[in-house]
Amino acid sequence: MKVEQETPFKLIANCIPVKGAKRSSICDLHRGSIQLIPNDLYELIKKHEGNTIIEIKKEYNHKYDTVIDEYFEFLIEHEFIFFTATPELFPKMSMEWQSPNEITNAIIDIGRSYKYDIFKVLDGLTNMNCKHVELRFFRKIDFDEIETTVKHLNTIKSSVLSIDFTIPFSKDFDKKKVQDLMYNFPRVSSFRFYSAPEKKFIPPIDNKRGYIIYSNQVLKNVKCCGLIDPGLFSVNIKTFTESLKHNSCLNGKISIDIDGNIKNCPSMKKSFGHIDKNTFEEVLENKNYKEYWSINKNQIETCKDCEFRYICTDCRAYVETPKNTFSKPLKCGYDPYENTWEDWDKNPLKQEAINYYGLEPTESIS
Repeated sequence: MKVEQETPFKLIANCIPVKGAKRSSICDLHRGSIQLIPNDLYELIKKHEGNTIIEIKKEYNHKYDTVIDEYFEFLIEHEFIFFTATPELFPKMSMEWQSPNEITNAIIDIGRSYKYDIFKVLDGLTNMNCKHVELRFFRKIDFDEIETTVKHLNTIKSSVLSIDFTIPFSKDFDKKKVQDLMYNFPRVSSFRFYSAPEKKFIPPIDNKRGYIIYSNQVLKNVKCCGLIDPGLFSVNIKTFTESLKHNSCLNGKISIDIDGNIKNCPSMKKSFGHIDKNTFEEVLENKNYKEYWSINKNQIETCKDCEFRYICTDCRAYVETPKNTFSKPLKCGYDPYENTWEDWDKNPLKQEAINYYGLEPTESIS
């Protein structure tokens, strides 16, 4: 591959390098992909963007010409850079994250013992201009109840753009009925069936509508959240820019647990009200409600040195050191200092926290 030597290079604006402790990454926010790179290449990009390859080689006294050529072949092959005689005409992409809505997403848990009016909840979220909702059922539910819930969103002309359902597996939800529902009601983004006979992923039927996930894991309670896994990485502009200054899980979130308590997350202990007594607006007036919204990965132990920190979620409900607000997420098994993954629940250093929260290894859905 012939590499342009005498024209300055520029990074594609949506290809963002992120430095880690031992290696770095380039997040392609347009394609939704990530490539791992040596820290040396990260430093070269950050220091020399806008220079020519000849200028770069000269600065290093031509000691690393072969390595530099290999680096640029890699960058060209993955379409991370381009060459231009006017690099000053190509500014960096803005890294500002903004939302016109104070609440952007919600998790609503529905259990066996306590019953509240789901229509009232959806009305309240619509009043808050909430865009994304996940309904998690910890009891049996029939198809008609799901369909009625979705139809209600249409009736009230809800602000909710996407709704995800996490429900126990039932033969009442055959694949065609679910797919027809998602086709007729585009708000429905996904169905996740737990306690299913087998694991299966069914992609959108026309690459636009919702998808279906079957999991054979048994979901006992709300302690299922917080898992950090490469399969859950979200490589896009929204997640990346929001993660720079905000918490990637709790920012803009409101939740209701199975007892009707309004919280940051159903798995967190602190409650700020009850759905039968308080409105979402009243809860947001509590100055402590947004305590975690601005805790970002640059502040969190270990995460601040991770090359994946802006594309993964961040759980504050379950952390390695429960009394430390800035502790690493408990359910993360990645070590950025060794670049290794392990099962989070097998790490002996995590056992004290696992016992503290009363967690079981199976209480995660991926």
